Amino acid sequence: MDADTAAHTDRGIGRFARITRSPMGWMLVGILGIGAVSALTQGGHPVLAIVGAVASVAVYRLVMRHLARRATPEIAPRRAVSHTVIGVVLGVVMITASVLMVFTEFSFAPVSGDVMAIVAGMVVVQLWAAVTEELIFRGLLLQALERWCGSAIALAITAVLFGLLHLANPGATLWSSFAIAVEAGVLLGAAFLWRRNIWLVVGLHFAWNTCVALLGIPVSGHENAGVLDTQPIGPDLLTGGDFGIEASIAPIAVSLLLAVPMLIAARKRGNLVPWRRR
Repeated sequence: MDADTAAHTDRGIGRFARITRSPMGWMLVGILGIGAVSALTQGGHPVLAIVGAVASVAVYRLVMRHLARRATPEIAPRRAVSHTVIGVVLGVVMITASVLMVFTEFSFAPVSGDVMAIVAGMVVVQLWAAVTEELIFRGLLLQALERWCGSAIALAITAVLFGLLHLANPGATLWSSFAIAVEAGVLLGAAFLWRRNIWLVVGLHFAWNTCVALLGIPVSGHENAGVLDTQPIGPDLLTGGDFGIEASIAPIAVSLLLAVPMLIAARKRGNLVPWRRR
């Protein structure tokens, strides 16, 4: 290899390194990495789900440390348990309040089967889903976008994207995607900005999906074998119809009641990145 070729190669490597170390670069590399892990470990088997969740965290840590070149306090184990518990409590409160608001619009009946096996399987699979989705959306997308356009715009963009991605789900409509954008995209983004901790949003996301699934209500259009057989008998605006309670007006209201104080607290804590003209 002559000197000119070597210099050209070095410039190419340097350009590639600069691209991958930019916010958009490490965001895309991280999404591809976690997406690949998710694709290889999906299928509902508990062991695969656990491996997938652990591997996704490892990929996120590697991308942040070696490409973004920063520490990862948002996934630090030191306060992981306490933040996860806070998130779980918030998720249980949200689904409980939402269901109670429209309780009379559903019929509930017990189902036969091994309840413990149903619960155990559901817990592992929903934990896998919560970890992978939160690392991608709140860990990578939100944090990369706010480097470019600030926390407010990044929150709006990730919320809209989260809603649009659910358009492909069974029973989805424009209304259900709007509902998901508000109650999941805005709430989960606000929860992350409030504490800057992934485990908090993982706990909230996990608790919400698990509670809905165990009640026998579709989770974002996907049917689940829960511990109850729950059927909507009221109007879709209250029950969410075939998509599930996430397309109901009730959780939208509850999520906003939670998200607004979180965003106020995030601002007081200095956790919001302002938009700067470039």
